[in-house]
Amino acid sequence: MSDNSLMRAMKNFLIGRERALNDSGLFHKLSLVALLAWVGLGADGLSSSCYGPEEAYKVLLAHPPLALFVALMSAGTVAIICISYSQIIALFPAGGGGYLVASRLLSPTAGVISGSALLIDYVLTISVSVASGMDALFSFLPAAWLSWKLAASVCGILFLTMLNLRGVRESVLLLVPVFGLFLITHTFAVLFVFGTHAGALANLAGDSVNAAHGASAEVGMLGVVALLLRAYSMGAGTYTGIEAVSNGLPILREPRVRTGRRTMLLMALSLGGMVAGLLIAYLLVGVHPGGGKTLNAVLLEQLSAGWPAWLANTFVKVSLTSAAILLLIAAQAGFLDGPRVLANMALDRWMPARFTALSDRFVTLNGVLVMGGASLVVLLLTRGEVELLVVLYSINVFITFSLSQAGMVRHWWQVRREDPSWRWRLGINAVGFALTFSILVTLAWMKFFSGGWVTLVVTTALILTAFAVRRHYDGVRKLLANLDSIVEAAELPAQPGANDFAPTSDRTAIILVNGFNGLGLHTLLGAVRLFGGGFRRMVFVQIGILDAGNFKGADEIDRLRAHVKREAGRYVDFVQSRGGVAEAVTAVGHEVLDELGKLVPDLTERNANVVFFTGQLVFERETFLTRWLHNYTAFALQRRLFLRGLPCAIVPIRVLESIDTAAPFSV
Repeated sequence: MSDNSLMRAMKNFLIGRERALNDSGLFHKLSLVALLAWVGLGADGLSSSCYGPEEAYKVLLAHPPLALFVALMSAGTVAIICISYSQIIALFPAGGGGYLVASRLLSPTAGVISGSALLIDYVLTISVSVASGMDALFSFLPAAWLSWKLAASVCGILFLTMLNLRGVRESVLLLVPVFGLFLITHTFAVLFVFGTHAGALANLAGDSVNAAHGASAEVGMLGVVALLLRAYSMGAGTYTGIEAVSNGLPILREPRVRTGRRTMLLMALSLGGMVAGLLIAYLLVGVHPGGGKTLNAVLLEQLSAGWPAWLANTFVKVSLTSAAILLLIAAQAGFLDGPRVLANMALDRWMPARFTALSDRFVTLNGVLVMGGASLVVLLLTRGEVELLVVLYSINVFITFSLSQAGMVRHWWQVRREDPSWRWRLGINAVGFALTFSILVTLAWMKFFSGGWVTLVVTTALILTAFAVRRHYDGVRKLLANLDSIVEAAELPAQPGANDFAPTSDRTAIILVNGFNGLGLHTLLGAVRLFGGGFRRMVFVQIGILDAGNFKGADEIDRLRAHVKREAGRYVDFVQSRGGVAEAVTAVGHEVLDELGKLVPDLTERNANVVFFTGQLVFERETFLTRWLHNYTAFALQRRLFLRGLPCAIVPIRVLESIDTAAPFSV
C-alpha cells in the first residue's frame, strides 16, 4: 500500500469517508432536530449547573436563606435572555450569533469586538468544560491517580477535536445517552430533596424574607443588596452557552426558526429549572463545601445517606460520572460555534480566508483545529486549574450579550413605525441589556485583578489582529481593482477578423481560472506570451468552492454551479471571438486540488500535448501577512501535476499600484 493510500485509510477510519455532494439527502443528514440541537448546543448551558450555582451559593454561606432570591433572579435571567435570543433567531434565520447581530445592527467595529470576545469565550468553554469534567471524574477515583488528571484533560480535548472533524451530527449522536443520564439523575436528586423536605419547602419563602430582615439589621439593606448582587454575579457562568443556538442555526433542521425556538425553549426550561432547583436544594439540605468535593457531590451524598450503601454509592458515582461527561459535551459548544464565528468573520475579511474552507466531511476543518489547539494551549498554561479558568471565563460572553441586546434595542426603535409590537419587544431586549451589562461591569470589576485582566488583554489583542487582517485585505482589494481593470477592455467587441488566439501550435492549454477577472485574463495572456503563440485548443477549468458562506442548502449549490459555468463560459466566448478554439470544464467541491485531481485523467485523455497554467499573485513587498493570508494553491497544484508527469507553468502576476491596460491583448 502506498503512503497516500495508507494516509487515506487512516483518515477514513478516524474522521470518516468523504461525503458525496450529489447526495440528495446531504443537508437532511447533516442537520439537527430540536432534541439533538438541545444536546449539542444546550449542553454548554446545562453543564454550567455543575459550577454556576455552587459559586453563587458559596457567597451566601453566612446567610443561606438568601439563596432563594438568587435562585429566582437566576431563573428569571435565563428566561429573559432566552426570550430575547428567540427574537434574534426570528430576525436572523440564517444564523444570528453575537458577531452578526452586532455587525448588522450596530456597526462592523462592534461586530469585531463581539466576535473576538466570543472566540476567546469558546476557547475557554472547551478548556474549562474539560478541566471541570476531569475534576468531577477524579473526585471519586483513587487519590494516587490525581497526577494523571492533566494528561486525561489533554486526551479529552484531542478526542473531541477528532470527533468534531467527523461532523456535527456524528459528534452529537454519540453524546445523547450521557446528556439524558445527567438530566435524569440530577432532576431526580432535586425532586427527591423537595419531597423529603416538603415542610421546609412550604415555609421557605417566609424564612427567606425573615433572613433578609435579619441580615439587613446586621449589614444594612444596601449590604444585603450588595451581597445578593455579588452572589448573582459570581454565578454568572450559569448563563454562558445560551447564545449557542442563535449562532448555530445553520446546522439546524428546516424550518430553522421553529427548530431554533424549540431548542431555546428546551434550554430555558432545563437550565433555569436546574439552576434554581440546585440552589434551593443546597439550602434545604444545608450543604457546605469540604473535602475537595463539589457542592453537587456533597448534595448527592447527603440526600442518599439513608439508602443502602451499594445503592447510594452507585447513584453518586453514576451521577458524578454523567456530570463529568456532560462537561465534556459542553465543550461541543466551542467546537460547533467557534469555527462558525471564525468563518463568518473570515467571510467579512476580519480573519484569514482559509477559515471559511470546508473539509470533505463538510466541517470547517481549520476552525475546528484552531479551537482545539488554542484550548489545549490554555489548558496546559493553566495546568487545568478550574478556579483560575473560571476567573478567565464568563466575562467575554457578557460583552457579546450586551452588544447583541443593544443592537436589538436599536433595531426595534428603528422599526417602531412598521411593527406594532415594537414596544414589548424593545422592552424585553432593554431588560436583557440592563441585566447583561450590569453583570459585565460587576464581573470585570470583581475579577479584574484576580486574573480577569488576562482575558481582556488577550481579547484586545485579537481585536487588533482582526483590524490588521482587514486592513491588509482592504489594501489588496484596492490593488486588485487595478488588476481587474483589464476586464472592461476584455468585454469590448473583438475587431473584425481578430485572430489573437488563432492556433499556431499543437499544444493544448488547460488554464485554471476562478471567475472572469483580472487574475484569470492575465494568466491567459501570460500563457500565450510564455509560449510565443496560440494553442491548438484552450480548456478553461473552473472549480466552485463550497465554503461556510454558501453551504446552506441545495439551492445555494445549484446557484454556485450555474455561476461557475457562466463565468468559465465567458472565457470561451472571449477566446472564440478572437480566432481561438476553447471549451469550459467546471466542477463544484470543497477543495480545488481534490476536485482538479478527479478531472485530470479525463482532461489528459481527451487532449493531446497538454500544458497546465495557473496564475499566482506576486506582491512587491512580501511579508508574513501576505504568506499567511493568501493561499498558494498554484504551487501545490504544480507539485501534484509534476508527480503525475504533467507540465504545469505558474504565471506570476505582479500586484502593483497601477497596471497598464492600454495594450492588454498584444499577444
